Amino acid sequence: MKQTTSRAAYRQTRPQSYSNYRIIPAIIVMAAIFILSAQPGKELNTVFLPWFQKWFPSMEGFNWGHYAAYFALGVAFDYYAGRRSDRIAVKGWIIIACIIYGLTDEIHQLSVEGRMFDMNDLLHDAIGASTAVLLLSIPIVRRRWRRLIG
Repeated sequence: MKQTTSRAAYRQTRPQSYSNYRIIPAIIVMAAIFILSAQPGKELNTVFLPWFQKWFPSMEGFNWGHYAAYFALGVAFDYYAGRRSDRIAVKGWIIIACIIYGLTDEIHQLSVEGRMFDMNDLLHDAIGASTAVLLLSIPIVRRRWRRLIG
């Protein structure tokens, strides 16, 4: 006779270390943000920024790099939280965690040549993280996201 184990029963019996690997994408995104924020200001302005401003001149005032990076961090934290992120409090904590990391990133930039602490960057970090949380809260997106990540 074939014995099957339900998904819920498996989750209760699996080792705790199984869920710990889910933090890896968030660590990778945070490392990428740290590496990019450690670049001197003059290096950033010679490669990506002129290209971006050439193709999207109307977006000059909005820092898309911060927005995209913290959108990705919000998605990575949602992945780490798993089904717990369906709760509104966890969604709030994801946004707060992204803002706190953004704050530490801005403080880190004080020690980088040509970079400075910028509250607008912190605002764009919060907008990116909030957009990720809101997007993943849309029921159809949520269902597809759950199927994708398991």
